[in-house]
Amino acid sequence: MAERGEGDAIGREGADVDGLETRSAFVTLLGATNAGKSTLLNRFVGSKVSIVTHKVQTTRTTMRGIAIHDNAQIVFIDTPGIFKPRRRLDRAMVASAWSGARDADIVLFVVDAERGLEGDAATILERLAETRQPKALVLNKVDRVKPEQLLALAAKANKAVAFDQTFMISALNGSGTDDVMDWLANEAKPGPWYYPEDQVADAPLQLLAAEITREKLYLRLHQELPYSSHVETERWDRGKKGIRVEQVIYVERDSQKKIVLGQKGQTIKAIGTAAREELSALLEEPVHLFLFVKVRQNWSDDPDRYRDIGLDYSQ
Repeated sequence: MAERGEGDAIGREGADVDGLETRSAFVTLLGATNAGKSTLLNRFVGSKVSIVTHKVQTTRTTMRGIAIHDNAQIVFIDTPGIFKPRRRLDRAMVASAWSGARDADIVLFVVDAERGLEGDAATILERLAETRQPKALVLNKVDRVKPEQLLALAAKANKAVAFDQTFMISALNGSGTDDVMDWLANEAKPGPWYYPEDQVADAPLQLLAAEITREKLYLRLHQELPYSSHVETERWDRGKKGIRVEQVIYVERDSQKKIVLGQKGQTIKAIGTAAREELSALLEEPVHLFLFVKVRQNWSDDPDRYRDIGLDYSQ
């Protein structure tokens, strides 16, 4: 495997498009929290580029995943879930999501079919009526809902917004996702591809690595750890024996630091092991991961932290 620089992206095998007119499109995945957008992005791309947990509002910034379908390059933009914001961080995340929708060529409105069009999903639907781009309704988790309920849900959504297409899928098992890709490839406009054909993500490896560790942190401490934790990659050195990665987990109080460390350091050790194994598999080379926990009070009010993760502090 060829060496990558610090900012290089995860890659895939090259596609064969000889003799075909290339097409491309930017597609935003929009939806309420835990609608399955990140799972769907990873399914489309065929590689993990966005973290997935049961904790709401896991995705904090826009993540781009790149898929090739026939002769079309589809650049997916996974946005933070839209919800009623209460804090500055919440407002910045929601603003980032709507910004992603405005900048896209196509919008996919992803709905958890089990939860339906209540609460945040209803608010999104109301605002979607104002968007001019082609848009599709994507009912996710359909394997958990009766067919008659799905049809009623689709009818209700299409009555509120003139969707160009409606899809019923399961992001988890892939059912129906090929139909979505067929439609997106057909909607993509003729033109050059924006990224090399073997690239699957547009994010520095340090950011992807921090996101993977944050995922393991949330999965391990889903109930105990507040939403305000944060992970930063502070060192990334490639040597003869692999990559040395040093990361800091920031929390806001000493009590939270004790939770992350666990008794005799067992919790942070388990988090580090899970993150290291996934990073090594993703990068296809040994990763030596070192985690540290620090208290940084009110990090969510620090403009530098917002800039680091691509959010607008002024929201």
